[in-house]
Amino acid sequence: MRRQWSVYLLALGFALGGASRVLAEDSPTFTIIDVPGAINTQAWGINTSGDIVGLFRSADGVHGFLLSEGRFTRIDFPGATRSEALGINPRGDIVGDYTAAGVTHGFVLREDTFTTVDFPGDTSSEVLGINPRGDMVGDYTLAGVTHGFLLSDGNFTTIDFPGATFGFASGINADGDIAGAYFNGARHGYTFSEGVFTSFDFPGSTFTNALGNNQDGDIVGSYGDAQRVRHGYLLRKGQFSTIDLPGSTVTRAAAINSRGDIVGSEFVAGVFHGFLLSSREQER
Repeated sequence: MRRQWSVYLLALGFALGGASRVLAEDSPTFTIIDVPGAINTQAWGINTSGDIVGLFRSADGVHGFLLSEGRFTRIDFPGATRSEALGINPRGDIVGDYTAAGVTHGFVLREDTFTTVDFPGDTSSEVLGINPRGDMVGDYTLAGVTHGFLLSDGNFTTIDFPGATFGFASGINADGDIAGAYFNGARHGYTFSEGVFTSFDFPGSTFTNALGNNQDGDIVGSYGDAQRVRHGYLLRKGQFSTIDLPGSTVTRAAAINSRGDIVGSEFVAGVFHGFLLSSREQER
């Protein structure tokens, strides 16, 4: 690999206390994830081993990161002016996007080798999720409209919720079930399984995004309330739970692994921080 790996140590963690009404029953623990020296940090993906990927902003721009066994590794697509790591599978394959010459492209990083992933004929692409067998989901823009996509066995398929004006595909599990969001006057979450789309909304929300899913069918994402405050959520077995971190004005749950560990971001006093949520129930 032609780039320099930068390694750091994990910053700090703290116990939740009870910010989430339903999740508090399992005594969850939140760990704050901040890349040392970063202005902002966001966590976007987690695999079964607990490896976490995301992005951070520093004085010299936006970079991806991998957090594994307590160590941060910087991820920069060669020659890019901006890089974001957005998903990781159990094999350690990392997906995301990068910007070069003003154009955004998707990428996969596999065994220390970067490969660009662009939907054919698009004007921009992002890869947002990857499952254990290497199937990828994301979005692409064509003629000013954003669509979701699936890349499986080298073949691209557009994923568009029927009647939507735009959408994206953000999570895919081992069975190939996809989670994402679409817009048709309001933003809604959806799942796509065995060729069937299912729409859903957090009760009473003004918008709902689905960002990640796991093998058990659990879904995480974000929703807005009537006061325009953004919260994270977990949808498990048909039941919604709100995920809010103490003091945050924005909480976003971005990914969930097969153990039920959740990663995402919080916005406090003008700064983004990543977080990891793991419950004692999940750890037993």
